[in-house]
Amino acid sequence: MSESVESWGDRIIEPGQKRRLRLDIGKSFSGANITLPLMVWRGKEPGPVVGITGAVHGDEINGTGAIRGLVQDPPFSIERGSLILVPVVNIMGFERHSRYMPDRRDLNRSFPGSHSGSLTSRLARVIFDQIVGRCDYLIDLHTAAIRRTNFPNVRADCANKECRRLAQTFGSEVIVNGSGPDGSLRSEAVRSGCPTIVLEAGEVWKVEPAVLDLTLRGITNVLSELGMIQEPREAPPHQMIVEETRWFRSETGGFLHFHVSPGMMVSKGQALASSTGLLGKENEVIYSRFDGIVMGMTTMPAVGPGDPVVHIGIPTTSNQHRKMEKSIDGLQEGSIETEVRSQLATNITVTEI
Repeated sequence: MSESVESWGDRIIEPGQKRRLRLDIGKSFSGANITLPLMVWRGKEPGPVVGITGAVHGDEINGTGAIRGLVQDPPFSIERGSLILVPVVNIMGFERHSRYMPDRRDLNRSFPGSHSGSLTSRLARVIFDQIVGRCDYLIDLHTAAIRRTNFPNVRADCANKECRRLAQTFGSEVIVNGSGPDGSLRSEAVRSGCPTIVLEAGEVWKVEPAVLDLTLRGITNVLSELGMIQEPREAPPHQMIVEETRWFRSETGGFLHFHVSPGMMVSKGQALASSTGLLGKENEVIYSRFDGIVMGMTTMPAVGPGDPVVHIGIPTTSNQHRKMEKSIDGLQEGSIETEVRSQLATNITVTEI
């Protein structure tokens, strides 16, 4: 690693200590210093360094809520290794309730960044040097984009043995296999030798209770797997690796009736949503062309031609689809899996066609 977790400038974090720190990342338009809040938590024994980052997109704050929970009321005690907790990576976007940086660039397409590039590129470089450069593993927490919701899924390059290990251990029901887009924190961190996974869950501008619970369970699972804490791992009732996903889009403008909700298994030919005019005249019905699971949806019922409506994850085999469907039907009431489905479904009105 390029930097040690023990020292941050003139600050030394001893074994067994927690320290709140502020990392200098640049200047505001007025010339004032901009700092990034973070916490370093060291166990008493040596071990892996795990980074947990939230709000790389400044409006995606479900992860921020989870990291705050780890800071304020941790569900475990670190015995080996260290945690680097960064509640908000894109602090400049966060202050403006915006996904993007003030120069209108996407921070999550700008890694590893440059010391002499744009504002966004410079921040990416600081994050890459000062956070990623100290980590052996990284968990990056995201949500859907504005006016969408995501059913919780972990994204990982399963060809990388350690990424696959983290993804399966985290314990989401769905893993999306892929290396991620160039310039993303995940892909560039993996390229630099730091196995990284992304959790996609919920909506922007919210801290959703079931998403929070699932995130904390997943982090606990990973730290236990790495031998950093003494907590039992909680496996999900089922898990599916998805190699392909498809968005189904509207062909006409209109006002939507949704016929499915996040986390639901759907069959080829099943109605996903229907569109009407404002006085109820039907414009179109959008059908799934595949068997799969609803991974994401728009939460905005007013759509135009070409707007994304439902995002489907496609199992590799029909047998996998049947097994997943049967397992979901048998989920225990009150489990995290049922609570996530129930709470995400409150964001939309689902009706039968």
